[in-house]
Amino acid sequence: MMHETETNRQRLHSLRVWAKLLPFLKPYAKNMVVVLIAMLMSAAVDITYPLLSGYAVDHYITPRTTQGVWGFAALYLLVVLVQASCTLVFGRIALRVEMYLGRDLKKTLFTHLQTLSFSYYNQTPVGTIMARVMSDTGKIGETFAWSLVDMFWSGAYVVGCMGVMLILNWKLALLILVTVPAIALVTLYFQKKMLTVNREVRRVNAELTRHYNEGISGAKTSKTLVIEDKNAAAFAQVTERMRSRSVHAVMLNAVYVPIIGFLTSLAVAFVITGGGNMTLGGRLSIGDLTVFVNFALVIADPVQTLARTISNFIATQANVERITALMELEPQVADTPEVEAKYGTSLVPKKENWEPLVGHITFEDVTFRYPDGTENVLEHFNLDVPAGTTVAIVGETGAGKSTLVNLACRFFEPTSGRILIDGRDYRERSLLWLHSNLGYVLQTPHLFSGSVEENIRYGRLDATEEEIVTAAKLVNAHDFIQRMDNGYQSDVGEGGGQLSTGEKQLVSFARAVLADPRIFVLDEATSSIDTHTESLIQEAISTLLTGRTSFLIAHRLSTIRQADLILVVRSGKIIERGTHQELMRLGGYYAELYTKQFAAETAESVLNAAGT
Repeated sequence: MMHETETNRQRLHSLRVWAKLLPFLKPYAKNMVVVLIAMLMSAAVDITYPLLSGYAVDHYITPRTTQGVWGFAALYLLVVLVQASCTLVFGRIALRVEMYLGRDLKKTLFTHLQTLSFSYYNQTPVGTIMARVMSDTGKIGETFAWSLVDMFWSGAYVVGCMGVMLILNWKLALLILVTVPAIALVTLYFQKKMLTVNREVRRVNAELTRHYNEGISGAKTSKTLVIEDKNAAAFAQVTERMRSRSVHAVMLNAVYVPIIGFLTSLAVAFVITGGGNMTLGGRLSIGDLTVFVNFALVIADPVQTLARTISNFIATQANVERITALMELEPQVADTPEVEAKYGTSLVPKKENWEPLVGHITFEDVTFRYPDGTENVLEHFNLDVPAGTTVAIVGETGAGKSTLVNLACRFFEPTSGRILIDGRDYRERSLLWLHSNLGYVLQTPHLFSGSVEENIRYGRLDATEEEIVTAAKLVNAHDFIQRMDNGYQSDVGEGGGQLSTGEKQLVSFARAVLADPRIFVLDEATSSIDTHTESLIQEAISTLLTGRTSFLIAHRLSTIRQADLILVVRSGKIIERGTHQELMRLGGYYAELYTKQFAAETAESVLNAAGT
């Protein structure tokens, strides 16, 4: 896996980085050609204005005549209309390119994010991802649509002005040209500094977005823990860093642009001084001097615009690097080209080639180490799980209970060894094929914004209302849903905030049931449900798991006594295995855990009974 890091911060501005965006620019090549032609015409028109002024001085003002002035006025009006048309064309098309390019980048990033492995989301803050998808893509769209146009117009205008001035009077034109090397040297000097600082600004901006996200999504937790002051202090530190880095970036730009302006103004002074002497000596007409003065007065703006756009492109490279790094990020777990050719991808599956999944899972000499770990979590592990078997995995918090499930579900793959599903290495078949046959109920389920019905339907998008209601009844969620104001159409709120934890769990369970999977995974799925509700769904669970391969990660040991196989995990290792009766007779770690928990639950029941 190619990790997305900031190790490339010291790399200089490179066209190779920008070349990675060419596939996104290709659909808008014709639009950009039209824009650039319009800007060429606009630059030519802008160059024409000083020439028209010089012509007016020599043919109307100096001789004090108006003969032919109406034709001149018509020509001037035509030039104005051409300029207005060019401005309208490039404005409309540039805005379209900005919106569409930003849209395409966002769509590509979002689609690519769907293919990345679970480990990426475990390691990357949500705010960082949001900054890339929203802020960086918007900046790139804006830069290509407007800064590129400004740079092209400025360059064409400066080159055109220099060409006209060289034709009119090459000696006077050279007085302006002497400032060009100085401008180039200043730009090269500031290039590296501005690029480095703007990369740092983008990094801190991502951290700022992360704090925003966590502060809002975790508001309830913050209030219950009374840590608002700590959150505010941490946020203040990040915003201070953002202010400091941004001020540094602005200061560099504030120094760079005035230096360019000073050099340009110096050229203006040279032109006015030299041109005035030539006019007094009769070597330059007043009209030509007017042309030079007009050019000298207005050329400062395009030169500074050119400098600003170059600065903007330099700054935007940091955005380009960030999104291209994300686009090039490869998932840790992915299908081979041969598998994709037969079974399709996660976005374009070839379901007609999918074999039925029975659910026989075999671990063959499996050794596993997490990608960022240094020690093996499993070593030479073997386990055969016949189809329809219920496997319970128990152990203390943090013991490593989820590792086996993550491997069986192919959220991770073995470091060595094989995992077979129905007798074949599961890497020989599609990830989507396996995941489409999984029913996964988490300890802390996630609900999407929308209605209860919509959230259950995520289990199977073509499900009917009757099937949704049936699934809800099977897990005893129907009654509490009916008590809600709008029943199945009730809004669950962002993240399911309108429901209790137990209610969210039941909706999540109904969603998994609706999918009718061949493999069920219940990750402490009843730990957030009260004892009464838990007893109601135990019968439903036993019915639903019949004929399906199931993995139960359990906290309450009383819920897994009927499991076909219990695996006891401690410090990442399987230390005991067997049925409930076998492990109790063994009198080992499981028996000790069960005895302690049974005593605690019994005492709690007695206290509850006494309280009532």
